[in-house]
Amino acid sequence: MKLNLRVLEISGTWEPNAAERQAAWELYVELVTRVSVVPLREDEGLLREALTSLYSLFTTTREVLRKYGPEVAEPKKDGQYNFGYLAVAMLNYGVRPLLASWHPTLEDWEASRPADCSRRDHELAWPRASELRTALRDSRSILTAYAGLLASACGVPNLLQAVPTDT
Repeated sequence: MKLNLRVLEISGTWEPNAAERQAAWELYVELVTRVSVVPLREDEGLLREALTSLYSLFTTTREVLRKYGPEVAEPKKDGQYNFGYLAVAMLNYGVRPLLASWHPTLEDWEASRPADCSRRDHELAWPRASELRTALRDSRSILTAYAGLLASACGVPNLLQAVPTDT
């Protein structure tokens, strides 16, 4: 399988073994069922919940890596990538920068919420809400590329094609 994730400047090949295919499936299911790759429309959800969902990918990925062990991170011939490398790159380059920047910024705004204002109304009043939604869309393009790669590794059709992406 050829691999080219230009968004992270990772280019090479990956021929997954059986453990990697199983691990890829587990991570794929997590990605395609979260706001990470499913559009969050302007009138939907809370930005905090979106960031929390993305943050939970760290726990899920760690669990998958522990479950399948070293077999998913063993060096391969001809410098091929392995699931372990790709999963960690996804977290460190596709998720961590967004969370490192926006989690504390949103947290500061949340701390200023008056007691008589709902979380949703306060978030809608945040002057930077649109910026964060844009950052989430940008991150989604990276994670969508990963989801497509994982679908290929599993040998399944990309389930994201069933999700409307018009936002």
